[in-house]
Amino acid sequence: MSKINILMVCLGNICRSPLAEGLLKSKVSTEKVFVDSAGLDDWHIGEAPCDSSQEIARKNDLDISGLRARKFKMQDFDRFDKIYIMDSYNMQLIRKLTKDKQKLQKVDFILNEVFPDENLDVPDSYQKGRSAAQMIYKMLDMATDKIANNLNHE
Repeated sequence: MSKINILMVCLGNICRSPLAEGLLKSKVSTEKVFVDSAGLDDWHIGEAPCDSSQEIARKNDLDISGLRARKFKMQDFDRFDKIYIMDSYNMQLIRKLTKDKQKLQKVDFILNEVFPDENLDVPDSYQKGRSAAQMIYKMLDMATDKIANNLNHE
């Protein structure tokens, strides 16, 4: 069986997607699953996750401090088996990158794992900071539980 590659995507890759990456990595075998994250904008390339994401991760015994932001590349469509988007704005942006239906079939809202076909957003915590971090953590924890459960039963 070949390794499954999963990518978490948000706008800047410093709040939601690194938190989702860290959560999923903690729930799956790294021998079977490769998890990464990226942003659709280049504002934060090379930066560590934001303080509120690192803080909520630490409170839940998860260390994401070593992750670094990177920009989504066109090759990511080919490299990853599944690409999880955090919100509708990011979905619009990723759909502008390619019209290839096969590539776009790999892309889905992360919360569709918990609430199928509802296309719900994980709010952007960048402006909200610590006040939204706990809620966002819970949303991503539920979604990554579902993803991990599906992967662990394949």
